[in-house]
Amino acid sequence: WDGAIGEIRTVYAWSDTGYWTEFTSRPKETPPVPAAMKSWDLWIGPAPYRPYHPAYHPYNWRGWWNFGTGAIGDMACHNMDPAFWALKLGAPEWVEASSTRLSSETVCQGDIVRYRFPARGDMPPVDLIWYDGGLRPPTPPELEPGKKLGGNGIIFVGEKGTILGDGWSKNPRIIPESKMRAYKQPPKTLPRSRGFQRDWIDAAKGGRPASSNFDVAGPMVEAVMLGNVAIRTREKLYWDPKNLKVTNNAPEAEKYIRPEFRKGWSL
Repeated sequence: WDGAIGEIRTVYAWSDTGYWTEFTSRPKETPPVPAAMKSWDLWIGPAPYRPYHPAYHPYNWRGWWNFGTGAIGDMACHNMDPAFWALKLGAPEWVEASSTRLSSETVCQGDIVRYRFPARGDMPPVDLIWYDGGLRPPTPPELEPGKKLGGNGIIFVGEKGTILGDGWSKNPRIIPESKMRAYKQPPKTLPRSRGFQRDWIDAAKGGRPASSNFDVAGPMVEAVMLGNVAIRTREKLYWDPKNLKVTNNAPEAEKYIRPEFRKGWSL
């Protein structure tokens, strides 16, 4: 907003997360449900029923389409978040994706998802490209020799320079370091979070809204999940956020946007 790197038309975000299971189909074994689990049926929730297996619970559910949303669903809320805040992003105009081998049961080991967001006020259209599973964006030419991109991060490419941030929105800085040292930062005007637990408690007690309240998180999650729809359909999807509809001819997308829930879990 201070104009340090000029207009931004391209953003890259990534995470090396992405591999949770060696399975590409459901395991055939049916071990007993752990004694500590009160109800396997309740854990299954709206997904079609299947027997318990440690391939699903307690951790690797992230890697199964019926329970998780892959690396982008797990990590974009952390590593893409600065772009949604700083660039005032809402719904994308379109999204398309490519990935490693696609399974109907388990998420991909790695994928690339490209979003186009329309102009917002005086901000130009911007492309946001997500990488995961060990795939990375191009190394910025401004990054000093010998330095490498970390396992998680974000890059803002501006007309006058580049900002690099680490994963979980940490340590944003102009690169190279010489430009950062020369930059005069503006006074602090944005409210600071007191920590997500404190934010949540303050909001619940009638204080200011939490920094990632539903008004903020809802549109971001909608955009992130559209990435998974693009991965699974292998289609470029044009999006109508008012009606929650894909507007081009991609009928397969509908079953992922409005999935059929198990009996007893309908909305």
